[in-house]
Amino acid sequence: MTDQAPDSKLPESKQPAVARPAAPAAAKPAVVASPARREFVVSWLKFAWIAFAASTATALGTCLRFMYPNVLFEPKSSFKAGKPEDYEIGMVDVRWKEKYNVWVVRTVDGIYALLGVCTHLGCTPSWLENEQKFKCPCHGSGFYKSGINFEGPAPRPLERVAIRLGDDGQIVIDKSRKFQQEKGEWNNPDSFLTL
Repeated sequence: MTDQAPDSKLPESKQPAVARPAAPAAAKPAVVASPARREFVVSWLKFAWIAFAASTATALGTCLRFMYPNVLFEPKSSFKAGKPEDYEIGMVDVRWKEKYNVWVVRTVDGIYALLGVCTHLGCTPSWLENEQKFKCPCHGSGFYKSGINFEGPAPRPLERVAIRLGDDGQIVIDKSRKFQQEKGEWNNPDSFLTL
């Protein structure tokens, strides 16, 4: 194919149209995200992944916890409570109340341990030193130092727990064995440590 030069003799309006090469299109400027915008998006993506991982781990942990049995870890029912000389005659010792829920009472004749559970509905009474009585905060039951009930709705005295003198001379209290006064169990030698 040969290019023919336009006929110069013809008026310009009658000359055949000659295809001219198109001008190159202006290049569009590339859209470049600013660093601040990129960092913002990346930080939100990180946050989303961390939240997703945390929620997945929580759900997985809940599922794993469901597979283990519910176990209530309680302190041992038997414990050593020191030597008899550590207890003052006529006093209610409250040092084992917090951990074992037991009061140790020393009399002239010996030592006994009372369980800190009200016999009405199972609340925990408090020892009131000034009034010389155990008082249940739930319904107002009152107990003498011996554990005998004298006021309020409690139907029976506090329970004693087993107490004995160990081989090393220390008092051993066993909460797994309980003694009820109304059944005559306070006469059991295991409910009272004779000194």
